[in-house]
Parts: sequence; structure tokens; C-alpha cells
Amino acid sequence: EKCEETLGTLSIFEDTSLPWWGTYKQQYPRLGSTVPVLRLMIQQSNCFVIVERGAAMNAMNRERQLMNSGQLRSGSNFGGGQMVAADFTLSPSVLFAEKTGGFGAVLGSFGSLGKLAAGQMSSNEAETNLTLIENRSGVQVSSANGSAENNDFGFLGGLFGGGAAVGVGGFSKTPEGKVVTAAFADSFNEMVKALRVYKA
Repeated sequence: EKCEETLGTLSIFEDTSLPWWGTYKQQYPRLGSTVPVLRLMIQQSNCFVIVERGAAMNAMNRERQLMNSGQLRSGSNFGGGQMVAADFTLSPSVLFAEKTGGFGAVLGSFGSLGKLAAGQMSSNEAETNLTLIENRSGVQVSSANGSAENNDFGFLGGLFGGGAAVGVGGFSKTPEGKVVTAAFADSFNEMVKALRVYKA
């Protein structure tokens, strides 16, 4: 989905304390964080303006500390009241399905049974979820599932073309990365469709 104008500002929060993350890292250690590929996808869609709330915010805060200590040149224009608020928080999760098409387990949801089922799952089919929270009210605006198989890679040339794949690692280079990316694109498309008719 592409948007003619943005639907708001967005921060991405990948909750690595949830059960899905541990199983995902064990199953696909080459992929790493889902945040870079989501940022790339969302940026190219023009549906949201992404605000930094991750590790790079430490660097932003250091610049403000330098300004407050008097070390930056006058006129550097670092001050209070300049950072943009995030209208929404987006939380991703990855769920895997068996290659046969029946969903074996949500990762980590069934304890040791979930780990056993995840170990038998194929990288050729994936399901993802994107949950969108409206920050002012705390209301869950959307929870969109998406799925993909190996033959759903056609659009990835546009997503990762022109050097855009820098920083997304295994998501652009491995079969499992590509199928997870395609599943996230499916989730994102469903989320945007729902948000277009959302009234705060």
C-alpha cells in the first residue's frame, strides 16, 4: 500500500521480552531485528513519518547534552520543544506456519510444545502480526496478520532495489528473510486499509 499523504507519526517497538522473539532468534539467527526492514517498508510507503525511539535516540540525546553544556556553536538550534510526538506505536511479531498450510503453533505460546512445533516448521511459509496503538488514548487501532510463501517475493525487487537493502541484512538475501518480509508487507497492507477509515 502507498499513501498520497501520511496518516501520522509512528514509532516502532520490538518487544524482545515476548516468547516469539526467543524462538525466532533460535530458528533464524541470520535475520536479526525486524525493525530495519519495517522502517524501510514504511518509509517507502509514505503512509507514516517514522520518529526515532530506538538506539539512535541515545545519539540524539548526546547532542542535546553537548548543547546544554555550552560545547556546541551558538545558533545550533538544539532546544526543548522540538521533537515530534509519535501518534502511533507499532509492535511487530513473527509467527511461523507449517509448509503444509496448517498453522502449527504461535511461537512460544505453548511453552515446550510451542518450541517443539517451531522446530518442525518450514521457513517456506510465515505469518506475521503488526499491532498498532494510538498513543494519546492507548487504544489498539489495528492488529493485522499477514502471511506469505516462497512464491510471494515478486514485489521485493522494488523494496530492496537501488541500494535500499543496505542495513536489512538477511531479510534481502535469504529465503527465510524474504518470506518474513513478504508476510510483514501483507500485514502492513491490511493495517493501512483499516487505518484509512479509522476515526480517532
